[in-house]
Amino acid sequence: MRRSRLALFLSSFLLAATAALTGAATAQASQQAAAGGYVALGDSYSSGVGAGSYISSSGDCKRSTKAYPYLWAAANSPSSFDFTACSGARTGDVLSGQLGPLSSATGLVSLSVGGNDAGFADVMTTCVLQSDSTCLSRIATARSYVDSTLPGRLDSVYTAVRTRAPNAHVVVLGYPRFYKLGTSCIGLSETKRKAINDAADHLDNAIAQRARAHGFTFGDVRTTFTGHEICSGSSWLHSVDWFNIGNSYHPTAAGQSGGYLPVLNGAA
Repeated sequence: MRRSRLALFLSSFLLAATAALTGAATAQASQQAAAGGYVALGDSYSSGVGAGSYISSSGDCKRSTKAYPYLWAAANSPSSFDFTACSGARTGDVLSGQLGPLSSATGLVSLSVGGNDAGFADVMTTCVLQSDSTCLSRIATARSYVDSTLPGRLDSVYTAVRTRAPNAHVVVLGYPRFYKLGTSCIGLSETKRKAINDAADHLDNAIAQRARAHGFTFGDVRTTFTGHEICSGSSWLHSVDWFNIGNSYHPTAAGQSGGYLPVLNGAA
């Protein structure tokens, strides 16, 4: 009995010590990143569409004070914070309009881009309004684009980021799976939901491969969003929002703080 208690005590002690060391390492990494400037690039998943509390000066870019870049900056007080992510941005938009704040003093860059290039909005519109077969056909077209064209466009963005911010730690964040499968759920068929999830995986895998090829860190949010997909009963993603259609299929404020921010914290 005493041995069992001793083993239990030692096991608990080691788990606590490991957690403390991990937390300290994460905090130290965040402090190092904060020593330089932080620049947040990308599309609506980085600007915070769907989270509310938009910064009035950001206009149609809809940058939110509840978006993960803003939350990270508030918690870590980087020497400077430039938030240029914008709703609807594609790779070309990042290249033409978002890279200005990058410099040799930049310590951290976060970025999400690629979904709009692949036609995400049109895929979801097609799948919501049309048949299973039409949905699957549109997804196949998007997957073909991800295989043939998107890698080169990502390479252009990543190369430009590294050229302008040679000393920065760059974290490229992906996209969540949208649906919990195997449960009753009003809306899209299980066939559509599975195909959309598979397409999200395909996109994430392509982004991760190119990011790592450039020496960047890929932040995978699929794990943090697990259990919080649409149809889960505890969703961190908007389903179709007929009152504010732009919110549809974007993270809520809880998705930004609980799904994206922990991944950036761990990767920064």
